[in-house]
Amino acid sequence: MAVLVFADHDNATLKDGTHKTVTAALALSGDVDVLVAGKGAGDVAKAAAGIAGVRKVLHAESDALGQGLPEAISALVVPLMAGYDALLTPATSLGKSFSPRVAAKLDVAQITEVVEVVDGSTFVRPIYAGNALETVQSADAKKVLTVRATNFKAAAEGGSAAIETIDAGPGAGKTTFVGQQIVKSARPELTAAKIVVSGGRAMGSAEEFQRVIEPLADKLGAAVGASRAAVDAGYAPNDYQVGQTGKVVAPELYVAIGISGAIQHLAGMKDSKVIVAINKDGDAPIFQVADLGLVADYKAAVPELMDALAAAGR
Repeated sequence: MAVLVFADHDNATLKDGTHKTVTAALALSGDVDVLVAGKGAGDVAKAAAGIAGVRKVLHAESDALGQGLPEAISALVVPLMAGYDALLTPATSLGKSFSPRVAAKLDVAQITEVVEVVDGSTFVRPIYAGNALETVQSADAKKVLTVRATNFKAAAEGGSAAIETIDAGPGAGKTTFVGQQIVKSARPELTAAKIVVSGGRAMGSAEEFQRVIEPLADKLGAAVGASRAAVDAGYAPNDYQVGQTGKVVAPELYVAIGISGAIQHLAGMKDSKVIVAINKDGDAPIFQVADLGLVADYKAAVPELMDALAAAGR
């Protein structure tokens, strides 16, 4: 089985999700190639070639690919699938935008949010906001999968794959790139951070969210997250949202402050290695998944935690 992995990158650096998607691809027991589509992404292609288990890196460059236009990416990928049995992409916003186009063009059923590869035709994916797991068996000749990268270990380094430059394809057609606004932060990226500190509706205001959550995150070197309720209330921006309709994270440490633990939120963080919850409601659902739970008012608990971290030299 020949497998094509779409690389997740920002044209400068290769994202960790690519390594984890390669791990899923290797579970299909086939030859794994990586597609790097972008603009000025030569360093990304070199990084992809260094992933253990990768046979070859396909490198395509154009303005439309660098801008991440799904029309351009799908137009590039569809002809390439003549030589592959499966396409795997991380379940990012970009992967979710072009994978359905590829599946439709190939006339196959897309399988989304794969968390386990059983064999070459059998996959496990969450349903009902992650409260149940569904085993799907596909009889399609070609598989198109989006992979929930947080459920796979990152593939090791040490590979020496060849890099092949390919044509960028026909482009995006009538679609044109207008612009984008990128949020820049000194903190780690939310989906790749080892520590995440999240706040919920209990914060009460955007000012309180910033006063409580952000200093603790900075002290821990963590990314900042938020529940949907906090985002909907305007306490935090949309790109902070963790949950079924936000970002899925699985850090080594997840600190939930003032978050009740609605199903929507749990779907995005329950695979975290260690979950710490601070909530004054002892019956809050978050305590059902927490490894460490503190029933207390965050207004008293967080300052005590900050003092303890300072005393420990953090």
